[in-house]
Amino acid sequence: MKLFSLLVFLSTLAYSQVYYSKVEPYEMRTISSNVSGEVLDIAENMIGKKLTKDIYIKIDDMLDKDELSDVKQKITFIEETIKVNQEILENLNLSLEKKELNYKKVAALKIKSKIEKDNEFYNLVTSRNLALSTKKEIKNLKIQLADLNLRQKQLEKIIQDKNLRNKGLVLYSIDVKVGQVVAPGMALAKIADTSKGLLSIYVTEDELINLKDKVVYIDGDKTVYKPTRILSIADEKNISKYLVQIVINPPKIFSKLVKIELKEK
Repeated sequence: MKLFSLLVFLSTLAYSQVYYSKVEPYEMRTISSNVSGEVLDIAENMIGKKLTKDIYIKIDDMLDKDELSDVKQKITFIEETIKVNQEILENLNLSLEKKELNYKKVAALKIKSKIEKDNEFYNLVTSRNLALSTKKEIKNLKIQLADLNLRQKQLEKIIQDKNLRNKGLVLYSIDVKVGQVVAPGMALAKIADTSKGLLSIYVTEDELINLKDKVVYIDGDKTVYKPTRILSIADEKNISKYLVQIVINPPKIFSKLVKIELKEK
C-alpha cells in the first residue's frame, strides 16, 4: 500500500510543476510630470483608494489659464477678421471684373486719348493689387490662426497635465508635497490597475514545452486560467529561466503568496 501511494505521488510530480507567486496588480505605473510648476494641492486621503474623476494632484495653472483665455479671444478676433476680408475680396473681385470689361472697351475706342486709356489701366492695376493684397492678408491671418490653434491645444494639454486624474485606478503613493516645485520628468505618484491580478513565475526551457496546454491550479483549486504571457528570452536575473505570467480575476487582497501548479490535462 505504501509502495502504491509512493508511486502515485511520484507520478503526480512527473506531470505537474509547482511554483509560488505573489498576486500583483495587473499594472503598477509611475506618473511623472510633463510640466513645471508649484504643487498647490494633493489628495493624501485618496492613498490606497480607487481614484474618481476628481483631481488628486494639482499644479499651479493660473498663468496657463489666463494665456488660454487670451488665445481664445485672439482666435475669435482673427476668425471674424478673416470673414470680413473674404467679403471684401468678393466685392473687390466683382469690381475688378467690371473694371476689366471697362478697360477693354475704353482701350478699343479711338476717340479716347492715351491719357484716358492709361488712367483706366492704372485704375485696373490698382484694383488688382488691392485684391492681391487682401488675399495675402487673408493667408497671413490663416497662418496666425493655425499658430494660435496649436497654442490653444498646447495650453489645454498643459492645464490637463497640471490637474492629475486617473479615474478607476488605485492611488498607491504620492511622491510630492504641497509647495514643492516640480519639473518635467519628476515622479509625482504611483498608481495601480487592480482590475485584474497578475501572477509571475519563472520556468526552465524544458518546462516551456506545451505550456499553454497545461491546466493551472491555484492553491490546489483547478482554474480556467492559461499562461497569458510567455517570454522566449531568458530573464536577466533568473538566468536560464523564462518569465511566464498569468492574468487572473482581481483578489480581495493583493500581494498574497499563492501556490501555482501546472498539470497535464
